Formats: sequence, C-alpha cells, structure tokens
Amino acid sequence: MTQFSPEQFAATQKSHVETFFNLTNKVFEGVEKLTNLNLQATKSIFAETQETTQKALSGKDPQDLAKLQNALAQPAAEKAQAYSRHVYEILTGTQAEFLKVAEAQFAEYSQSTQSFIDNLTKNAPAGAETAVALLKSTITAANTTYDTVHKATKQAVELAESSFDAATTAASKAAKETTAQASRASKTTTA
Repeated sequence: MTQFSPEQFAATQKSHVETFFNLTNKVFEGVEKLTNLNLQATKSIFAETQETTQKALSGKDPQDLAKLQNALAQPAAEKAQAYSRHVYEILTGTQAEFLKVAEAQFAEYSQSTQSFIDNLTKNAPAGAETAVALLKSTITAANTTYDTVHKATKQAVELAESSFDAATTAASKAAKETTAQASRASKTTTA
C-alpha cells in the first residue's frame, strides 16, 4: 500500500497553515470594514445631532420643532436601512470568501482522494476489490452529499437576500408613509 512521504506530509501541513492564515486575514478584513463603517456612522450621527440640536434651539415655537422632527424622520430611516445594507454586504462578502476557500479545499481533497483511490486500486492485493469498490462508493456518496448541501446553502443565501431586500423595501415604504402622515398632522395643527 501507499504511504505518505515526509514531503507529502510537509506539503499538506503547509497548505493547511496557508489556508488558516488566508481565512484569518479575511476575518480581519471583514472586521476592519465593519469598524470603518461604524466609525463613519458615528461621525455622521454626531454631526447630524449637533446640527439638529442647533436647529431645535433656534426654533421660535413648538410647531417649528414638529416640522424639524418630520423633516428628519425619513432621512433617518433611510440611513438606518443603508447602514443595515452595508453590514449585510460586508458579512455576505466575507462569507463568500470563506465559501471560495472551502470549495477550493474540497476540490483539492477530492483530487488527492481520487489519486489515493486510484493508487490503492493499482496496488491492492488480490481479493480487495470489494473493499476498494466500497471505498469508491463511499467517496462518491460523500461528494454527492457535499454538492447537495452546497446547492441548498446557495438557495438559502439567495432566499435570505431576497427576504432582506423585501424587508428593506417594506421598511422604507413604512417610513415614507409615517413621515407623510406626520407632515400632514403638523400642517393640520398649524392651520
């Protein structure tokens, strides 16, 4: 039978270490993107709060404050949705990078397993055909299962994306309607 040589073992270990560091770098890139997004959002919120406070303090009557509040409701909802969308994009981008690595690793493992099986078949002693056939069918079943799970995962991700888009659209519509109602109510109060 075939055994792994020290060179093969070292190459496998090197590949695993490279994969580990590649994935770790992807995680750090995702965290960095989220951190930058949060810093930008915090700066924006602080600046807008300062501007809103100044406008509120310069108002002459309660109706000015109501108008200011109505004018700010819609942009705030849209900004919250945009922030959620950016977070979602960062997370799905990072997940996609992990998926690429997993697919590459699986392809590499499948190829090396197939080479091992082929070599085993060539060097198998007489009478081992049944065991080799069983091993081949097990590997085929595992590959089929992986493909099925992979396809199901892709469908679940696509469904989640469409649900997220639908929720974002519904929330935007609700925010616009609320702003319009509040605007009409403040106009009625001032009249």
